[in-house]
Amino acid sequence: MRVVSLVPSLTEAVARSAPGLLAGATDWCTHPVDLGRVRRIGGTKNPDVPAVTELRPDLVVANEEENRPADLEALRAAGLEVLVTEIRDLPQAFRELDRLLVGALGLERPGWLDRAEEAWEAVEPLGSFSACVPVWRRPWMVLGRDTFAGDLLARLGVRNAYAGHPERYPKVPAAELAGGGCDLVVLPDEPYRFTADDGPEAFPGLPAALVSGRHLTWYGPSLVEAPRVLAAALRTALRG
Repeated sequence: MRVVSLVPSLTEAVARSAPGLLAGATDWCTHPVDLGRVRRIGGTKNPDVPAVTELRPDLVVANEEENRPADLEALRAAGLEVLVTEIRDLPQAFRELDRLLVGALGLERPGWLDRAEEAWEAVEPLGSFSACVPVWRRPWMVLGRDTFAGDLLARLGVRNAYAGHPERYPKVPAAELAGGGCDLVVLPDEPYRFTADDGPEAFPGLPAALVSGRHLTWYGPSLVEAPRVLAAALRTALRG
Protein backbone atom coordinates (compact mmCIF):
# COMPACT_ATOMS: atom_id res chain seq x y z
CA MET A 1 0.00 0.00 0.00
CA ARG A 2 0.90 3.64 -0.42
CA VAL A 3 -0.22 6.06 2.29
CA VAL A 4 -0.29 9.85 2.44
CA SER A 5 -0.72 11.34 5.89
CA LEU A 6 -2.11 14.83 6.48
CA VAL A 7 -1.62 14.64 10.27
CA PRO A 8 1.78 14.77 12.03
CA SER A 9 0.67 12.40 14.81
CA LEU A 10 -0.58 9.83 12.34
CA THR A 11 2.51 10.23 10.15
CA GLU A 12 4.61 9.17 13.11
CA ALA A 13 2.25 6.30 13.90
CA VAL A 14 2.41 4.91 10.35
CA ALA A 15 6.16 5.51 9.93
CA ARG A 16 6.97 3.76 13.21
CA SER A 17 4.68 0.82 12.45
CA ALA A 18 5.38 0.26 8.73
CA PRO A 19 7.75 2.91 7.30
CA GLY A 20 7.63 1.50 3.79
CA LEU A 21 3.97 2.45 3.39
CA LEU A 22 4.38 6.20 3.75
CA ALA A 23 4.57 8.02 0.41
CA GLY A 24 3.65 11.57 1.43
CA ALA A 25 3.41 13.75 4.53
CA THR A 26 2.86 17.38 5.42
CA ASP A 27 5.53 20.01 5.98
CA TRP A 28 4.65 19.88 9.70
CA CYS A 29 5.41 16.16 10.04
CA THR A 30 8.62 16.20 12.09
CA HIS A 31 8.67 12.67 13.56
CA PRO A 32 10.32 10.31 13.02
CA VAL A 33 13.18 12.72 12.37
CA ASP A 34 14.27 10.87 9.23
CA LEU A 35 11.29 10.31 6.93
CA GLY A 36 13.57 9.37 4.06
CA ARG A 37 12.16 10.01 0.60
CA VAL A 38 8.66 10.79 1.76
CA ARG A 39 7.31 13.61 -0.40
CA ARG A 40 6.16 16.78 1.34
CA ILE A 41 2.72 17.86 0.18
CA GLY A 42 2.06 21.17 1.97
CA GLY A 43 0.45 21.95 5.29
CA THR A 44 -2.33 20.33 7.28
CA LYS A 45 -4.67 23.22 6.41
CA ASN A 46 -3.51 23.71 2.83
CA PRO A 47 -2.35 20.41 1.33
CA ASP A 48 -1.33 20.39 -2.31
CA VAL A 49 -4.19 18.28 -3.67
CA PRO A 50 -2.63 17.72 -7.12
CA ALA A 51 0.62 16.60 -5.46
CA VAL A 52 -1.25 14.12 -3.28
CA THR A 53 -3.16 12.81 -6.29
CA GLU A 54 0.06 12.45 -8.27
CA LEU A 55 1.40 10.08 -5.60
CA ARG A 56 -1.54 7.72 -6.28
CA PRO A 57 -1.95 6.64 -2.66
CA ASP A 58 -4.19 3.76 -1.68
CA LEU A 59 -5.20 5.72 1.41
CA VAL A 60 -5.05 9.31 2.62
CA VAL A 61 -5.07 9.65 6.40
CA ALA A 62 -6.70 12.73 7.93
CA ASN A 63 -8.30 14.08 11.09
CA GLU A 64 -11.58 15.97 11.47
CA GLU A 65 -9.95 18.70 13.57
CA GLU A 66 -6.60 19.04 11.83
CA ASN A 67 -7.80 19.06 8.22
CA ARG A 68 -10.39 21.13 6.35
CA PRO A 69 -13.49 19.40 4.94
CA ALA A 70 -13.07 21.17 1.59
CA ASP A 71 -9.60 19.67 1.11
CA LEU A 72 -10.80 16.20 2.02
CA GLU A 73 -13.71 16.49 -0.40
CA ALA A 74 -11.31 17.58 -3.15
CA LEU A 75 -9.21 14.48 -2.52
CA ARG A 76 -12.28 12.25 -2.64
CA ALA A 77 -13.41 13.96 -5.84
CA ALA A 78 -10.02 13.04 -7.31
CA GLY A 79 -10.87 9.40 -6.66
CA LEU A 80 -8.80 8.89 -3.50
CA GLU A 81 -9.89 7.01 -0.40
CA VAL A 82 -9.71 9.20 2.69
CA LEU A 83 -9.82 7.85 6.24
CA VAL A 84 -10.82 10.59 8.69
CA THR A 85 -10.07 10.05 12.37
CA GLU A 86 -11.90 11.74 15.23
CA ILE A 87 -9.96 12.01 18.49
CA ARG A 88 -11.30 13.93 21.49
CA ASP A 89 -9.92 11.81 24.36
CA LEU A 90 -7.37 9.11 25.10
CA PRO A 91 -9.61 6.01 24.74
CA GLN A 92 -10.81 7.31 21.39
CA ALA A 93 -7.21 7.86 20.31
CA PHE A 94 -6.36 4.23 21.04
CA ARG A 95 -9.45 3.02 19.15
CA GLU A 96 -8.73 5.21 16.13
CA LEU A 97 -5.08 4.20 15.99
CA ASP A 98 -6.12 0.55 16.01
CA ARG A 99 -8.73 1.26 13.33
CA LEU A 100 -6.09 2.87 11.12
CA LEU A 101 -3.13 0.58 11.65
CA VAL A 102 -4.82 -2.79 12.05
CA GLY A 103 -8.19 -2.26 10.37
CA ALA A 104 -7.34 -0.06 7.39
CA LEU A 105 -3.68 -0.91 6.79
CA GLY A 106 -3.85 -4.59 7.78
CA LEU A 107 -0.83 -4.42 10.08
CA GLU A 108 -0.14 -6.44 13.18
CA ARG A 109 -1.00 -4.36 16.22
CA PRO A 110 2.26 -2.47 16.94
CA GLY A 111 4.01 -3.02 20.25
CA TRP A 112 4.26 0.72 20.92
CA LEU A 113 0.46 0.97 20.97
CA ASP A 114 0.23 -1.70 23.69
CA ARG A 115 3.00 0.03 25.66
CA ALA A 116 1.17 3.35 25.40
CA GLU A 117 -2.03 1.86 26.79
CA GLU A 118 -0.08 0.24 29.64
CA ALA A 119 1.72 3.49 30.44
CA TRP A 120 -1.53 5.42 30.76
CA GLU A 121 -3.27 2.68 32.72
CA ALA A 122 -0.51 2.98 35.32
CA VAL A 123 -0.84 6.76 35.71
CA GLU A 124 -1.54 8.10 39.17
CA PRO A 125 -2.76 11.72 39.47
CA LEU A 126 -0.24 14.17 40.87
CA GLY A 127 -2.97 15.75 42.99
CA SER A 128 -5.92 17.98 42.17
CA PHE A 129 -4.98 21.23 40.46
CA SER A 130 -6.75 23.76 38.30
CA ALA A 131 -4.94 25.14 35.26
CA CYS A 132 -5.49 27.32 32.25
CA VAL A 133 -3.85 25.96 29.12
CA PRO A 134 -3.09 28.57 26.46
CA VAL A 135 -2.43 27.22 22.97
CA TRP A 136 -2.00 30.57 21.18
CA ARG A 137 -1.01 34.14 21.87
CA ARG A 138 -2.03 37.34 20.06
CA PRO A 139 -4.86 36.67 20.57
CA TRP A 140 -4.83 34.42 23.63
CA MET A 141 -6.60 31.11 23.00
CA VAL A 142 -6.94 28.26 25.49
CA LEU A 143 -8.08 24.67 25.67
CA GLY A 144 -11.82 24.59 26.16
CA ARG A 145 -14.26 21.70 26.24
CA ASP A 146 -13.84 18.23 24.80
CA THR A 147 -10.14 18.16 23.86
CA PHE A 148 -7.60 15.35 23.73
CA ALA A 149 -4.96 17.44 25.55
CA GLY A 150 -7.44 18.32 28.26
CA ASP A 151 -8.19 14.64 28.82
CA LEU A 152 -4.48 13.82 29.19
CA LEU A 153 -4.03 16.56 31.76
CA ALA A 154 -7.11 15.42 33.69
CA ARG A 155 -5.60 11.94 34.00
CA LEU A 156 -2.54 13.54 35.57
CA GLY A 157 -4.67 15.42 38.11
CA VAL A 158 -4.85 18.77 36.30
CA ARG A 159 -8.33 20.15 35.73
CA ASN A 160 -8.72 22.46 32.77
CA ALA A 161 -10.30 25.67 34.07
CA TYR A 162 -12.08 26.18 30.74
CA ALA A 163 -13.31 22.62 30.27
CA GLY A 164 -16.89 23.86 30.64
CA HIS A 165 -16.59 26.57 28.00
CA PRO A 166 -18.99 26.15 25.06
CA GLU A 167 -16.10 26.47 22.59
CA ARG A 168 -13.28 24.00 22.20
CA TYR A 169 -10.59 26.65 21.73
CA PRO A 170 -12.01 29.90 23.07
CA LYS A 171 -10.36 33.30 22.82
CA VAL A 172 -9.94 34.69 26.33
CA PRO A 173 -8.74 38.19 27.29
CA ALA A 174 -5.30 38.18 28.88
CA ALA A 175 -6.61 39.96 31.97
CA GLU A 176 -9.16 37.20 32.56
CA LEU A 177 -6.49 34.50 32.19
CA ALA A 178 -4.09 36.18 34.59
CA GLY A 179 -6.79 36.62 37.22
CA GLY A 180 -8.58 33.33 36.77
CA GLY A 181 -7.76 31.82 40.16
CA CYS A 182 -5.92 28.79 38.76
CA ASP A 183 -3.20 26.83 40.56
CA LEU A 184 -0.89 26.93 37.54
CA VAL A 185 -0.66 27.70 33.84
CA VAL A 186 0.35 24.99 31.37
CA LEU A 187 2.25 26.32 28.34
CA PRO A 188 2.98 23.86 25.50
CA ASP A 189 5.56 24.56 22.80
CA GLU A 190 3.05 23.97 20.01
CA PRO A 191 1.01 25.09 18.18
CA TYR A 192 2.32 28.36 19.64
CA ARG A 193 5.89 28.02 20.83
CA PHE A 194 5.73 29.20 24.44
CA THR A 195 9.14 29.45 26.10
CA ALA A 196 10.55 30.58 29.44
CA ASP A 197 10.83 34.08 27.95
CA ASP A 198 7.50 34.14 26.12
CA GLY A 199 4.42 33.25 28.14
CA PRO A 200 5.11 32.90 31.87
CA GLU A 201 5.51 36.69 32.32
CA ALA A 202 1.82 37.11 31.50
CA PHE A 203 0.90 35.14 34.63
CA PRO A 204 2.82 36.80 37.50
CA GLY A 205 2.84 34.77 40.69
CA LEU A 206 1.42 31.68 38.98
CA PRO A 207 3.56 28.54 38.51
CA ALA A 208 4.15 27.93 34.80
CA ALA A 209 4.63 24.41 33.43
CA LEU A 210 6.44 24.50 30.09
CA VAL A 211 5.48 21.23 28.44
CA SER A 212 6.22 19.39 25.23
CA GLY A 213 3.39 20.02 22.78
CA ARG A 214 4.13 16.74 21.05
CA HIS A 215 3.56 14.83 24.28
CA LEU A 216 0.45 16.82 25.15
CA THR A 217 -1.33 16.97 21.80
CA TRP A 218 -0.01 14.15 19.58
CA TYR A 219 -1.74 10.77 19.45
CA GLY A 220 0.88 8.28 18.33
CA PRO A 221 4.11 6.69 19.59
CA SER A 222 4.76 9.74 21.79
CA LEU A 223 1.96 8.46 24.05
CA VAL A 224 4.35 5.83 25.41
CA GLU A 225 6.52 8.40 27.18
CA ALA A 226 3.94 11.19 27.51
CA PRO A 227 2.85 10.34 31.09
CA ARG A 228 6.42 10.52 32.36
CA VAL A 229 7.39 13.62 30.35
CA LEU A 230 4.27 15.60 31.23
CA ALA A 231 4.31 14.59 34.90
CA ALA A 232 7.94 15.70 35.22
CA ALA A 233 7.19 19.14 33.76
CA LEU A 234 4.15 19.58 36.00
CA ARG A 235 6.06 18.55 39.14
CA THR A 236 8.84 21.00 38.35
CA ALA A 237 6.37 23.86 38.03
CA LEU A 238 4.42 22.99 41.16
CA ARG A 239 7.59 22.71 43.25
CA GLY A 240 8.70 26.13 42.07
